[in-house]
Amino acid sequence: MSLINIVDVEATCWEGQPPPGQVSEIIEIGLTVVDLAEGTRLGKHRILVRPQRSQVSAFCTELTSLTQEEVDSGITFGEACRLLATAHESNRRAWASWGDYDRNQFTRQCRHGGTEYPFSADHTNAKLRFTEAHGLRKRPGMARALEVAGLPLEGRHHRGDDDSWNIAALVLHLRSRNAW
Repeated sequence: MSLINIVDVEATCWEGQPPPGQVSEIIEIGLTVVDLAEGTRLGKHRILVRPQRSQVSAFCTELTSLTQEEVDSGITFGEACRLLATAHESNRRAWASWGDYDRNQFTRQCRHGGTEYPFSADHTNAKLRFTEAHGLRKRPGMARALEVAGLPLEGRHHRGDDDSWNIAALVLHLRSRNAW
C-alpha cells in the first residue's frame, strides 16, 4: 500500500494581535490516511492538544468551534507528536498539508518546546500542487479548491479532522488527473 498522511491543524488565534505573553499554539491535529494506490481515504483521526502558552479566544471558538474547556481535555504537544509517530507512522510516511502553515507551525512549536519533529521530510504542499494542476494564478483556500474540483465540503470548515478529510479528497482528485 502507498499510504500518505494528510494533516491539518487548528491553532489558537485572535482577531488581532495575540494578548501579551501568548503565542499561537496547535490545539487540534486532524489526520486522514490515504491509500494512493487504491484511491481511497482510510481513516479520519483527531488529536486534541492542550495549549501551554495561550488560551482559546472567543474569535478562535467562533472560527473552529473549539473551546478552552474542550482543549483542556487534550494531551500535551509532546504527547501528540509521539502519538503521530507511533500510531500514524508520521516519521516514516509521506505527508501533505494545504499550504506550508501546518509544517511551519510544527517546526516552530517543536523548536520552542524541545520536542522531536514528528514527520518525515517527504512533505507535499497540496495547495501548490492543486494550483499548478489547475493552471490557477492565485492559490485558493481549501473551500474554494473544493468548488473548483466540483467536490463537496464535508463536515465543518476549520476543524482539523474535517479539513484533513477534505484535503484528502483534493489529493485524490489530483491523483485522478495524474497530477499527484
